[in-house]
Amino acid sequence: MERAMSNLDAVEAHLLNLEPAADVLGQMPCLLRHVQCHLRPNDSRRQEFERLARRLGIGDSDGSAVATVEPDRAVQEQLVDEERRRIVTIVRAASSAALREQVRLRSFRNIVVATTVLMTLLAVGLAIIGLLYPALVPMCFVPEESGTAVVVCPNGQSQPFVPLSGNQLTDGQEIDAIVAATVRPADLLVIELVGMTAAAIAAAAAIRGLKGSSERYGLPVALAALKLPMGAITAFLGLLLLRGQFVPGLGALDTPAQIVAWALVFGYGQQLFTRLVDQQGQVVLETVRGADKRETGTSSD
Repeated sequence: MERAMSNLDAVEAHLLNLEPAADVLGQMPCLLRHVQCHLRPNDSRRQEFERLARRLGIGDSDGSAVATVEPDRAVQEQLVDEERRRIVTIVRAASSAALREQVRLRSFRNIVVATTVLMTLLAVGLAIIGLLYPALVPMCFVPEESGTAVVVCPNGQSQPFVPLSGNQLTDGQEIDAIVAATVRPADLLVIELVGMTAAAIAAAAAIRGLKGSSERYGLPVALAALKLPMGAITAFLGLLLLRGQFVPGLGALDTPAQIVAWALVFGYGQQLFTRLVDQQGQVVLETVRGADKRETGTSSD
């Protein structure tokens, strides 16, 4: 793709060498715009091209640099012939800069897409494990109150029971048996779906803050798609931390509805991580200057 685009730019530059001076003169406003879009204001090549444009009586689109006297047509064409090599060289440099911008954008988009695929495979793998081996990583909690315990899972809960032996090892084995009897194959799937739903809401809210882009690579869409599997993963990991009593006071959820509610919170919480990716994506988009984004600056004569 990059080689084909580079070859097209080379063909356009070669055509500028072959075209009559009158045709090149007619293209000068578009060429000036192209150079200003992709070369920085302090680039000596851009400054030289702007000076040449003013000598030809061509100003910026905002009218900030216009020649005071319109040169004669014959003089303009003679100047184009004299400066043709320089015109072609600078236009070729601007086209190369534009190609590098597109390559950076495409590379970042590919990284985001690859990460999305990996996160999706991980989320699907966890859901399959939950369906085949529901007791392997149960999303269940065992709150205790007044000596009575109950196993609470996303899709149901056990009957209240009282640990009989008072021995921690024996009670743990008893609780594990009740958890295995209470857990359901769809528990992990429910948690991930709720996390994805919350992530979809976060993606819709994040799109509102993204600036529009005319680039064809669809980076904003890729950034939004990344949030969905990330929401499923963060919902699972967040509940896993709660189950391991990583957060004091939140290790024993009382009802299935509370488990689902926390999955919703953790699914939306993926925004804490993907927000950094969104910011980097916006930076990459802003480096791609096109017809709707022209970097302005003052050039010295």
